[in-house]
Amino acid sequence: MFLKWLGTLFLLSTYSIHVWGQQLANDSTVTNRTLDSLAIWEVEDARHPDKVLHAEPLYIDLIRDLGARKGEREWNIGLGLTDNLRYDTYQALIEYEFAPVDRLGLEIELPMTFYMTNGIDTQNQNSQRPDNRLESLKLAAQWSFFVSERLQTSMAVGYINELELADLKRLGQEGMVQGNVFNPFFIVARRWGQNFHTLIYTGPKFERSFRHHHWHRSFEINSNLHYMIPGTRNFLGLEVNKAIADRTMHTVMRPQLRVGVSDNLLVGIVAGIPTQRNTERLSSFIRLIYEPRHSPAVLH
Repeated sequence: MFLKWLGTLFLLSTYSIHVWGQQLANDSTVTNRTLDSLAIWEVEDARHPDKVLHAEPLYIDLIRDLGARKGEREWNIGLGLTDNLRYDTYQALIEYEFAPVDRLGLEIELPMTFYMTNGIDTQNQNSQRPDNRLESLKLAAQWSFFVSERLQTSMAVGYINELELADLKRLGQEGMVQGNVFNPFFIVARRWGQNFHTLIYTGPKFERSFRHHHWHRSFEINSNLHYMIPGTRNFLGLEVNKAIADRTMHTVMRPQLRVGVSDNLLVGIVAGIPTQRNTERLSSFIRLIYEPRHSPAVLH
């Protein structure tokens, strides 16, 4: 009798623990869905004009959020390392982006590149290694011409203009500006449900060298897929950067993640894996994103 009673108590306890655990899991799911809904509501429904929450790629990022609202602004600092066959490339950038009016984003960026040899044949490598340089003064604008909360879709067009600067060691020997890059682009993004995000960023790039008096043309297609972790601003994703030039395509796969450190500070971590390793091998990139608080208009 005692064993029968003990067995019954054990079965009841096991069942209670199972029900309790299932309830906790359901509560967690409900909580995450509530947080996701609140995050989307904060971006889309609580403020004016309309805006759709989209995950932004970390390596080739947007000029400003799609559907940007007046007063939004953001500081970015980026650091990267690329392992080439004969030398390493170190990247650094600082950029400031802001929205002076609704739907229009502007950006100013200063990218820098430094090179170091990475092998035994140092003398030969030094002859092939590029010189360190402040790459360019980059100015950009982006206008979101279509924003639909019902379709969870946004579209934008934009233009980037880069004034290419001379190598650091030749700044005093020749003209400071060595060329110009013209880069119009088109963006379309869609959120699928609450957590999945897709985005395509594409456009031609025309480079005019003042030093050699020639043009270089290429076409870029950057496709993105991200999953925003429920209940957070963090995401996991894949950015695929494709550049077509001289009838060849160079593709780099960039798995990435973004982690929120505080309400207005985010950290993005990116790995680079080229599909062809003729000149470039693995790379890494980290982006610090700081969004100062602003007080946009709120619907009542």
